[in-house]
Amino acid sequence: MIETIDETGRVPKAERALLGRALAHLAQELGAAGAEATVVFLSDAAIAERNLRDRGVEGTTDVLSYPTWEPEDAAGVPRIPHLGDVLVGVDVAARQASRHGHDAATERAVLAAHGLVHLLGHDHPDEAGWAPFHAAQRRIVALLEEGTP
Repeated sequence: MIETIDETGRVPKAERALLGRALAHLAQELGAAGAEATVVFLSDAAIAERNLRDRGVEGTTDVLSYPTWEPEDAAGVPRIPHLGDVLVGVDVAARQASRHGHDAATERAVLAAHGLVHLLGHDHPDEAGWAPFHAAQRRIVALLEEGTP
């Protein structure tokens, strides 16, 4: 189950429900069937505060991921179904959407999928590292267009 929480009051409940189902389907496709995660939608101010506090970077960002466990924790740390939390900046998503050729709801979904891939242990230190992120971002859009089961 992927829980979605809107701390801004600007992401419709129906959108959040559909996104939760689509992300759960995506997680299953990525080999994490039954995985749990939380996606939290935040304002510019809230995500900027987390960005500064947790990364030491001033200003807003589009998405932050907080995995429950890191890949290097594999030895000795029991795996639990909850992969972690993804924070999505709704204001940043709204500003980025037209540049990426879609609406704000689609951009929020793309960012949530990007965060999910981080929770699954991937990173993008170089161009090759971006491949699973781009694939997941394309897939979440397709799932939403298909109406996700």
